[in-house]
Amino acid sequence: MDLKAAGYTRNESEINSVVRMVDVQKTYDNGNTAVEGVNLTINEGDFVSFVGPSGCGKSTIFKMVAGLTDITEGHINLLNKEVESEERDSKELAYVFQDATLLPWLNVFKNISLPLKFQNISKKVQREMVLEVLELVGLEGYEASMPRELSGGMKMRVSIARALVAKPKLLLMDEPFGALDEITRQNLQEELLRIWGSQKMTVLFITHNVFESVYLSNKVAVMTPSPGKIETTMNVPLSYPRVPEVRTDAEFSSLVAAVSEKLKH
Repeated sequence: MDLKAAGYTRNESEINSVVRMVDVQKTYDNGNTAVEGVNLTINEGDFVSFVGPSGCGKSTIFKMVAGLTDITEGHINLLNKEVESEERDSKELAYVFQDATLLPWLNVFKNISLPLKFQNISKKVQREMVLEVLELVGLEGYEASMPRELSGGMKMRVSIARALVAKPKLLLMDEPFGALDEITRQNLQEELLRIWGSQKMTVLFITHNVFESVYLSNKVAVMTPSPGKIETTMNVPLSYPRVPEVRTDAEFSSLVAAVSEKLKH
């Protein structure tokens, strides 16, 4: 879509946006339309959670943003650049999947350093960057451990560290805590907010847990059933940093109820 030729002009918030989706649609070769008419602007420093029924296209949106699948119609502006999917800069964004996806034959240090291997960075600097991010995710001292020696929560920390090591401006997280027990999940939620606050990055986060979406985010994008659209984007006016006790506040409960009500419709 040639937006300039169509006479489209950007407002101030779009000029400072990290991701801007305009009438985005994805139709697969079998004719199935996963998402259509998706319009959303995400600004620098936002933490936006995507919630919606299974199969509504949340992961499809993320894959289009990351350039892992083509856009059928519409346009995605990434980091204020008019780019096609194959032109995504891997140093500017990182992706954390539902599973930790660690290479079992590599130790923690080598798994985390993978994104740095193809950059012109000396081994000394690579080591400094890996050790820095290990400390950031609370895994200092585990660099020689193998994935089989780690718990599920620790593996996910390694996956997050691997995504953060190149200092991306945009972090995509596709339901990373879904397979974890509740205590580990809540601990990692708190760690993620601490990391987000210290790294000054933008986070897009997929979850099926409404409580999680409200606790983490400053905005929640509620999607319709397939073909998925953004039904509404709800602001979460809870201040940061967020302490665990906020989960028991009346305002928190009210926001959870409001998001849940939107999902029903």
